[in-house]
Amino acid sequence: MTDDKPSWVDVAAYNELFEGAGIAAPVAGREVALFLQDGVVYATDILCTHGDARLCDGFLEGHEIECPYHQGRFDIRTGAATGAPCTEPIRIWPVKVEEGRVWLRLPD
Repeated sequence: MTDDKPSWVDVAAYNELFEGAGIAAPVAGREVALFLQDGVVYATDILCTHGDARLCDGFLEGHEIECPYHQGRFDIRTGAATGAPCTEPIRIWPVKVEEGRVWLRLPD
């Protein structure tokens, strides 16, 4: 019998996040970027699809993260590229917060 429940992984303490900023979090042998915006936590790929810039080091304005290298932008809610030179979306993951911990849903 297979387990049909999604795989949730504890990735960070909620109190490690700061409104309007990003952090890197290790998960399943890689890093993801976590952002806290308007009290909601979002998880995205850590690397920009245009270059190898770490998005957690970028500038967050509203729900757009700006790449620190070339100023391309992505929507942290959908992963869509929203500003040149970025054209390819970034991956996003479902997130939940329980008992002061941030959990990320891994693919089935």
